[in-house]
Amino acid sequence: MLQPTIAKNDRKAKLFIWTVSIIVFVAVAFLSKFKLTVDLGFNPHLFAKASAVINSVVAFLLVAGLITIKQKRYSLHKMIMVNAMVLSVLFLLSYIGHHLLAGETRYGDINHDGLVDEAELLQAGGLRTLYYIILITHIPLAAIILPFILFTAYRALTGEYEQHKKLTRFTWPVWFYVAVTGVIVYYMISPYYT
Repeated sequence: MLQPTIAKNDRKAKLFIWTVSIIVFVAVAFLSKFKLTVDLGFNPHLFAKASAVINSVVAFLLVAGLITIKQKRYSLHKMIMVNAMVLSVLFLLSYIGHHLLAGETRYGDINHDGLVDEAELLQAGGLRTLYYIILITHIPLAAIILPFILFTAYRALTGEYEQHKKLTRFTWPVWFYVAVTGVIVYYMISPYYT
């Protein structure tokens, strides 16, 4: 096992984790209601593609982290998981950038008028239902996973490995699901980007 990286201070950790989690949640919820009209010189949907690539790498790192911990390669596991967290921060920035600069896209909106008429609904077919089922599971899990990721990391960094392991049983599969479904959502909605 590795030596603790930070000193244990549950009071400060809880305050930090809940503050960051609430700020991120409010920022994502609030900023998704607005659209900035700015000429970036490139298509703002590039942010969505970047988010999908980042989520793909995070999913890969989560699997690599699982493998390395089972192999008891603790230093490599720590490095992988720290990188997954850093990439998740970059994902968040890209996600906010996309929604703030590109606005909302509706699944099936072929003519990009912001509405999905009967003909578009028929053309989208059952994939539209599948898209929304995935999205309905993805969004709430993405909203709640951040504090669990941070608490799980905190327990590892303070050397509380039993508590870390207990949290990981919930955190890892949800984080992995959110990363993978984020990529699926991107590939399903991207044909409707303008």
